Amino acid sequence: MPFEVYKPRGERAEKAPMVSFSKSSIVLNNVAREKLAAQHVELAYDRDARIIRIRAVEEGGMQIKKTKVFGKGFFKHFNISPRGKYEARFDENERALYIQLDATGENP
Repeated sequence: MPFEVYKPRGERAEKAPMVSFSKSSIVLNNVAREKLAAQHVELAYDRDARIIRIRAVEEGGMQIKKTKVFGKGFFKHFNISPRGKYEARFDENERALYIQLDATGENP
């Protein structure tokens, strides 16, 4: 059995970027917004792998309003209905968050 390390409250691990999906919006936590460091993002979807990419862009794209990106049109276009909170993986080279949806995140 592998060892698990106890970390006292003062030594917290780095928080992960989290992305929450509702019926019409995408909500980014503070860590996700700090990592993207942008006011506009580009949304993309990989149908085969069921991965959403949120990439920072300087111009164009969709505006982040406080903590939200309004994604109703994006969800409808790709026929996806993710719900809940997902941990995102950040790629520094692409300045992008990748969110792996589970099997229930896509409509048949």
